[in-house]
Amino acid sequence: MQIKHNISLKTYNTFGINALAKYFITINNIEELKQALTLDGYPDIFVLGGGSNMLLTKNIDALVLHLNIKGISIISEDEDFAIVQANAGENWHEFVLWCLDNNFGGLENLSLIPGNVGSAPIQNIGAYGIELKDTFVSCQALEIASKTLKTYTKEDCKFDYRNSIFKQEEKGKNIICNVTFKLSKNNHTLHTSYGSIANQLAIMNIEHPSIQDVSQAVIKIRQSKLPDPKKIGNSGSFFKNPVIPIESYSKLKENFQDIPGYPVSETEIKVPAGWLIEKAGFKGKQFGDYGVHKDQALVLVNYGNANGEEILQLARLIQKTVKQLFSITIDAEVNII
Repeated sequence: MQIKHNISLKTYNTFGINALAKYFITINNIEELKQALTLDGYPDIFVLGGGSNMLLTKNIDALVLHLNIKGISIISEDEDFAIVQANAGENWHEFVLWCLDNNFGGLENLSLIPGNVGSAPIQNIGAYGIELKDTFVSCQALEIASKTLKTYTKEDCKFDYRNSIFKQEEKGKNIICNVTFKLSKNNHTLHTSYGSIANQLAIMNIEHPSIQDVSQAVIKIRQSKLPDPKKIGNSGSFFKNPVIPIESYSKLKENFQDIPGYPVSETEIKVPAGWLIEKAGFKGKQFGDYGVHKDQALVLVNYGNANGEEILQLARLIQKTVKQLFSITIDAEVNII
């Protein structure tokens, strides 16, 4: 286990922000993680996974622990289901592809989401009508204070829309080391009604899709809407879709007849943040080396050498403008560091 100094994090975050880590360690297993947590003389620790859900606005004056714990295993299986465990350092999309190669269903709608497995429960990642919690069984996390492993069940995690216990009362107290899923082997339940999956399958001339077909449709849709972080720095959707009271939505409908909305309960409706941002005039706007993507208003981008503070100020301007126009608060989905 080697401690490096003043390491650029540009290639370790999907926004491509050139922040420096004062101290940096690559963690390859749980024992190394425990050892790193016992080191003295460092101001703080900063856990880094895939770097896909954060915006770095400053250098990190801390001991950065880059989680590179790899491995996927089948814990148990029967005729209908497989219990699969993936370690935190596995790339999320590559893990999904591994499941599809083994004909394990349940994660296909979450194809091509950036980041690593370890950060997926924190965010309760979701796309195209599916959330991580739908297949989640449990995760093991190392408690920083005691250096002991603790198992969190689905109930323990208190999953909600883009939220979990790891973003609330347990924030900063644990490091997720692995995640366990229950995946189907036969009679897969397909979710093709959300968004444009059905249309994409029709374009692909597929009438009776497999889980692999659904994954390919999702990949094509995401690639058509979202920039590749390897080409243009971004963290995917920067903002959450706001949920507002039905009464507020009805009032907005009087002035904005085309405002879309998706009921989430008898009293609340989810409004696409991308629609609000586009209506506010930000879609495709560029400010020097940063801006809003031309095809997806939810995505803020770094075209080259922007710094995190510039992108943060743009996010705040968007939030302020949307609030003024629609009386709706849109919250950032990414972590601001």
